Amino acid sequence: MKKNKKLSVINEARINFHKSLLKSVLTIDSKGVPSNADKDQKSSVLYAKSIAEQLKTEVGERLAGQSSGHQFEQIVASFIQETFTQLHHLRPGKWQIFQVGSRNRLKIAEYSQYEHLILLQNATKDKPELAASLGNDYTITPDVIIARERETDEFINSEALIIDNDLALLSDIRLSNGKSPILHASISTKWTLRSDRAQNARSEALNLIRNRKGKLPHVIVVTGEPTPSRLASIALGTGDIDCVYHFALNELKTAIKESGNDEALNMLQIMIDGKRLKDISDLPLDLAI
Repeated sequence: MKKNKKLSVINEARINFHKSLLKSVLTIDSKGVPSNADKDQKSSVLYAKSIAEQLKTEVGERLAGQSSGHQFEQIVASFIQETFTQLHHLRPGKWQIFQVGSRNRLKIAEYSQYEHLILLQNATKDKPELAASLGNDYTITPDVIIARERETDEFINSEALIIDNDLALLSDIRLSNGKSPILHASISTKWTLRSDRAQNARSEALNLIRNRKGKLPHVIVVTGEPTPSRLASIALGTGDIDCVYHFALNELKTAIKESGNDEALNMLQIMIDGKRLKDISDLPLDLAI
């Protein structure tokens, strides 16, 4: 008798990821509309329904938008926790991975590259003219954060005398130079994409780029959007977002092929070939870069 093939860590985590979505966020309502579809767009419903059927969704009532978004954040964070922490041989370090869970726009200031934003807020608090000039250019509210803790000098010197007390006194990796962790990735999760959501993600990405002092963290979007044209609104172009990761890209491609919509399939393939759109399974390894 042939033994069952052992699943890889990422394959098993992807299955668990979809199982969690099927129990909460990814549902089909009594009218046959999946929770990630635009009920007024025929192709959106068609693609989303095919994905749901491939992932074996049971009928359920659609969650409220905020509830769906909150649970999607949580499930994405759990997927990263299950996978990225297995890659310590590729990306060593002590990692913090968590759902932010609030809309505190200065949560980002807890990390070394953005500590100065607290000073900026304090400077504008009693100066409305300065606040008006700056606007929201420093507003950054990630949904999921990955941060690396700083290392002690003893650990850095564990295999050789790498550092001493005379030099490298400004490097963020040294715990002796500061306490704030280093932001490794800022992840924006969008269960669906409408024009305003795509724009919000781009604006926050640009703010991360403009306001950092030091290394730019990974800037990532994870989405459940089934429509290629809406995916293109955030995936196409370069310079702000690293990449967009789809919760079920393989299943989406199958859904579009089955529909016979060559234009939509071509658009999807352009994003894939251009390395602008990847599957959720690619995310952990990309985070190790």
